[in-house]
Amino acid sequence: MTRLNLLPWRELRRREQDRQLLTIGIGAWAVMGLAVFYAHFHVTGMIDAQNKRNEFLNAEIKKVEDQIKEIAELRKKRQDLIQRMNVIYQLQTDRARVVRVFDEMVRKLPEGVYFTAVRHTGLDTHIRGVAQSNARVSALMRNLSASEWFSNPELEIINVRQKGGERVSEFSVKVKQTVKKPETGS
Repeated sequence: MTRLNLLPWRELRRREQDRQLLTIGIGAWAVMGLAVFYAHFHVTGMIDAQNKRNEFLNAEIKKVEDQIKEIAELRKKRQDLIQRMNVIYQLQTDRARVVRVFDEMVRKLPEGVYFTAVRHTGLDTHIRGVAQSNARVSALMRNLSASEWFSNPELEIINVRQKGGERVSEFSVKVKQTVKKPETGS
């Protein structure tokens, strides 16, 4: 006799296939969830690490900026000190120069000539004075011209007047100072 299987085998096979599909789907969703969780955890870790590096770099940049500011301040202080040193050097040079200029004026002053006013403006010296004659004023100008401390004497004005029964020449001379380097060892 022939055996007939009347059991619903197709329905059982379909249930088995549905169960397998559900198991595979759940497994896939679980694997996908784990992959997403791992990716999220990994990316979050990478972002945190990059943020820490960024914070470190920002801190180092701040340090370098502070050092740059400090260097700029030190350079400014250095320039100020150099300017002060130059002023002091110039004052020391001028101090000796003024003494030598007056000493040279006294040495080049001919007899019979008297200064009434001496005014310095930069390298120009304006001399006013009284002389016994015009020849004495000429001698003064020759002496100043021959000096190593003066050059280009110019007679600005000369007036002949009577003072105290004597005839005198009042004069005004402009002369340039020659810039000399200070002597070392003196």
